[in-house]
This record gives sequence, structure tokens and C-alpha cells, in this order.
Amino acid sequence: MILGMVTGTVVSTQKADKIDGAKYLLVNKCDQFGKTKDDFYVALDQVGAGPGEMVMMAQGSPNRQTKRTFDRPIDASIIGIVDLIDQFGQTAYKK
Repeated sequence: MILGMVTGTVVSTQKADKIDGAKYLLVNKCDQFGKTKDDFYVALDQVGAGPGEMVMMAQGSPNRQTKRTFDRPIDASIIGIVDLIDQFGQTAYKK
């Protein structure tokens, strides 16, 4: 699982993945506090995430285990929107 902050949208008129209605977002990898790392991913949005939200992503072969991504050439997917991270009894991140 990878944490990231949604920083933008990626638009492509020609895609080989054959996923109808696919929305791709630009996601900057971050730590549990929301501090970004300048390490970007283009990820298939499966949960309706938006700019400025912290998200959880799956990457590589585990990413292709959903009905929507099975046997598709998708490297990264957004599979959750983070509401809260509690670390050692203290709030590290809150939406």
C-alpha cells in the first residue's frame, strides 16, 4: 500500500486499457503526515478521489486483483481515500 496526495488529473484520449469511463489522477507519494516526496504516479481512480486528498494506492500485480483491473495494463490504482491516520495514539493526519 502506498500513500499519496492527489495533485492533478491526467487526460488521455487514446488508451489501451479498455476500461470504460476510466479517470486517471496524478498522485505525489507522501508520508503518513501528508508531506509529499516529489515521486509521482499516474493512478486509475477507483473511488472518486479529488485534488488535495490523501489516498491509498496499490501498485503492480496486487493492483490488478479487482474486477475493473483484472488482466489490464494498469500499474497503479487509487483504492481508498484516507480520513485519518492514528500513529502511536496520536493523530498523524486528519482530512
